[in-house]
Amino acid sequence: MKTTIPLYSELFSREKKILLQNSQITVEGFKYNSGIEAIKISNQKGFITVLPFYGQIIWDAYFNGHSLKMKNMFSEPKCGTEIIDTYGCFSFHSGLIRNGCPAPEDNHPLHGEMPCAAMDKAWLEFEDNHVALCGEYEYVKGFGDHYLAQPKVILYADSSLFDIQMQVTNLASVEMPLQYMCHMNYCYEHGATFSQNIPDAAIKLRESIPAHVKPTPEWSAFNEKIKQGEYSLTRLENDELYNPEIVFFMDDLQQYQANLEYRMQSPDGHCYLTKFSSEQFNYATRWILYNADQQVGAFVLPATCRPEGYLAAQRSGTLIILAANETRHFSVTTGIE
Repeated sequence: MKTTIPLYSELFSREKKILLQNSQITVEGFKYNSGIEAIKISNQKGFITVLPFYGQIIWDAYFNGHSLKMKNMFSEPKCGTEIIDTYGCFSFHSGLIRNGCPAPEDNHPLHGEMPCAAMDKAWLEFEDNHVALCGEYEYVKGFGDHYLAQPKVILYADSSLFDIQMQVTNLASVEMPLQYMCHMNYCYEHGATFSQNIPDAAIKLRESIPAHVKPTPEWSAFNEKIKQGEYSLTRLENDELYNPEIVFFMDDLQQYQANLEYRMQSPDGHCYLTKFSSEQFNYATRWILYNADQQVGAFVLPATCRPEGYLAAQRSGTLIILAANETRHFSVTTGIE
């Protein structure tokens, strides 16, 4: 039997409170010092910490004794309007009418309007073997786009895998653009290896240079080696060469597999896993970054297009157009095997 519990800001305080509990799952609510509300959902394998009213960002994920998220500069989530204001999370919803790194001609923030959205509603759905944190955000502008975003994250009993979902409905009487990426900022582990059920030749180095990337001579030479086929980045080594970031694109995934699986095998024996459908996500990105402040091994970021901004997607024909009242659903399973 499913139990639904609405969430309100008044429920949260600096002290953790148990909101739900059974023999397998515990749900706690609390506030960070920044005033941002958080829900911690735990099972016997670990926990996720989600921000129910702040874009439904997954701030933390920890399973089987390992933190899944990137090394970053943030000790807690910070209030902001763009994702760079609080870039310390495990994952966020990138999009939805704009996505990715804006080109100079674009007029949207990095990764769009959804990451830091103030959610209109949040609630818990509790069943014997899983808990879902659900939310709704209505985006509406006079003389502009109008949609309903419904994110959801699901943790199952005795599982180190969890689901990240997003449903988008065009509420306008006219069509709207849609760009979406499930942006998971996985940890960096030196010596970890990548594998996936698509051909290696499908993984292409990004050749465009976004505004936030400041190339060094060493970085440019390393990129050229990859471009010429002299080096294949299948293992996290040569850490100092991943500053600034190294990015790979994987396009038109439906030609390879209906159900995609990507892994990052740790040298310590555990394996990070992400699974998704190429019908929902026909593109993917790999993002590697290593410096003293931030270290990321984002082995796959499922998406509906490349994260090069709105105009690039429009020019390439990869911009999804939602008809009036049309709904799209997206689902990713991720965690440690």
